[in-house]
Amino acid sequence: MKGVSMTQLKFPEGFLWGGATAANQLEGAWDVDGRGPSVMDYVTNGSHHSPRIFTYPERPDRYYPNRSGIDHYHRYEEDIALFAEMGFKVYRLSISWTRIFPNGDDAQPNQKGIEFYRNVFLACKKYGIEPLVTINHFDMPLHLSQKYRGWASRDTIEFFMNYVTVIFNEYKDLVKYWLTFNEINLVTNPFGSLLAGIPQDDGASFFSMRPETEAQRSERFTALHHEFVASAKAVILGKSINPDFMIGCMIAGMTGYPHTCNPDDIIAAQQAMNFGNFLCSDVQVRGEYPGFAKRYFRDHNVTIDLTPEDEVLLKEGKVDFYSFSYYQSHCVSVDPDILKKAGNMSFGIQNPYLKASDWGWVVDPKGLRYYLNEVYNRYQVPVMVVENGLGAVDVKNEDGSVHDDYRIDYMRQHIEQMAEAVADGVDLIGYTPWGCIDLVSAGTGEMKKRYGFIFVDKGDLGDGSYDRSRKDSFFWYKKVIASNGTDLE
Repeated sequence: MKGVSMTQLKFPEGFLWGGATAANQLEGAWDVDGRGPSVMDYVTNGSHHSPRIFTYPERPDRYYPNRSGIDHYHRYEEDIALFAEMGFKVYRLSISWTRIFPNGDDAQPNQKGIEFYRNVFLACKKYGIEPLVTINHFDMPLHLSQKYRGWASRDTIEFFMNYVTVIFNEYKDLVKYWLTFNEINLVTNPFGSLLAGIPQDDGASFFSMRPETEAQRSERFTALHHEFVASAKAVILGKSINPDFMIGCMIAGMTGYPHTCNPDDIIAAQQAMNFGNFLCSDVQVRGEYPGFAKRYFRDHNVTIDLTPEDEVLLKEGKVDFYSFSYYQSHCVSVDPDILKKAGNMSFGIQNPYLKASDWGWVVDPKGLRYYLNEVYNRYQVPVMVVENGLGAVDVKNEDGSVHDDYRIDYMRQHIEQMAEAVADGVDLIGYTPWGCIDLVSAGTGEMKKRYGFIFVDKGDLGDGSYDRSRKDSFFWYKKVIASNGTDLE
């Protein structure tokens, strides 16, 4: 059967086109106006070849790029005006927990932090942009990590709920769309301990696989479980404050293919998709742990702090929609020789049919269509792609222009596949490409790994004017939005 031509592919009326950022990679001003330190403020810069590391206390010879970000804290009005110029319908951003509660367990919130985000949301409303707010995007307060072991402690649930109560009440008339935890499924990986706020040894690598004991594995999954409970409680509270709230989960979408048609590879790929993607969303969308998770816990001697009250909360606090990031796909194999060649890669084995970016991320637009169909057919709830993009080295010319045709080509192919998924019957409601303005790379801490439509004059070590300028992709995406995705030329 021939595919549907692009002239027949359409996005639904009211589709939410926009872009995405995160407070810890964008705002800077890490110690301004009462903000307290987060774990990410103690993660150094790195590169494609050298990992970022967590250091506590800080080391004077290391650079901590998240502390300055791109100074969005002082330039948010300029940045939001640029988003509006592109025609954004929605802007995904996050709130820094430590701007609201500097230590996480404070008795009273920080009013200057509350006012900052109110001003940000009012600026969005001024331009008719709908905020999509991530409540917790890798922003664990350092104090909660050091004193309570982060999400490994049940106490952190209540500290989180104090924070959620404040922001839901303060912004109930300014924000409709919320996401509870960013890429919550990353905690199913050993490197996820740091993201869950569990204290790490000084010099622990960030986003890199590390060995762990059975006790450490159980602590990590207990931390994940506490995030599930906190998410459910946030959904229940949010609906009581404003029944019109739309609250979603957010998953790091990882499409996995079997490397061969060997049945063992088929099963391994299925298990990788289940465990890597669907364990967390089954809990958040369906309200209970899936059977394969229970088997994993049995087989690996994992014990979690699951109570009967938790089981009720998980059922009551199911999310309204599913959102996810999508950057690449990978292959799965049981062949020890292939696994040895692949090395210690968190993203699996590279597909020989696909090319990779300069940072080794495989470009697979059709994998996005595949993933959208897998998710929607599993859950039958609205879906949003809230991160997607190409990290690349951009060159700013003497006339200020940035010719990033490679980014336009990448995005064109992914938008075409989203349109195919809509034609397949997927209820896709929005698209917010990652790093709509250049910001600090989460994985490497670099600035040269740029994603944005807007160029920010900042170097890897914080040098530069921080001035903003429009790339070619800026004008291309503006045209895409204006045509509701039909003009991709």
